[in-house]
Amino acid sequence: MLDDDLLAMDRDELIAEVRKLRAAIREHRDSSGHELCWYHPALWATLPETSEAEIAVPPWPQFMRGCVAYRASLEREIPGAPVHEGEYGE
Repeated sequence: MLDDDLLAMDRDELIAEVRKLRAAIREHRDSSGHELCWYHPALWATLPETSEAEIAVPPWPQFMRGCVAYRASLEREIPGAPVHEGEYGE
């Protein structure tokens, strides 16, 4: 069963695991600018099971509509967020 590895960990190992997971979540949370819409295999690598991500990529028109919807949701959720003016790759 998933997460059975936790049952074999002692207190110190569990604390180390929590710290590792928190660091990965913080790195993802603190993404900004163009990093917000990106592939994050480092976050998924914090899981103990290895699995090839079977990602289905939408065609460009649907993908871009999703990006626009995501950006609109940021406007609604955090309307006072600073604006990142940089172009991708800068």
